[in-house]
Amino acid sequence: MSFYGRRFNLYLLLPVALVLVCGCATHKKDKQLAALRIHIESHGNLADSSQTVPVMRDQPVLVTIASEPILSEANIIAATLLETPGGCAVEVKFDESGAWTLEQFSASNPGRHFAIFGQWGEKLKEGRWLAAPLISHHIANGILAFTADASREELQQLVLGLKRVAKQNAKAK
Repeated sequence: MSFYGRRFNLYLLLPVALVLVCGCATHKKDKQLAALRIHIESHGNLADSSQTVPVMRDQPVLVTIASEPILSEANIIAATLLETPGGCAVEVKFDESGAWTLEQFSASNPGRHFAIFGQWGEKLKEGRWLAAPLISHHIANGILAFTADASREELQQLVLGLKRVAKQNAKAK
């Protein structure tokens, strides 16, 4: 019986190479993370509890905010990228605790702003202040939508990372 070892090894090498190449691409997506911190505008200039941050890159608007965020990615259960006439927006849905917090702060602070800080990427290397939407009414449904000062690609990375973090949070509960 004759046996061709080289041909046999080549047949095994091809599937292994495909798994390694495809596995690396999906593995990189699995590492995609994001952070989202929502702060409330503060009218007091207390050095310990507030800070002034620039929102928008082209023509920065300075907003004085409470240093501690009222909501974070730990409260997020879903994130979506929405198509809008001017581009795209991010919609974030919060868990029960986050929805109560959002309702409480939006009802008691009309006329103020939320300041939204986002980080994204494999090691959260990209990040900046994305938006400062005006609070015009109380938000009772636990969903916050905002237009961010970011490109579509950056927002796609942010939303992808937030979805991954939300999935990890759901597994932990």
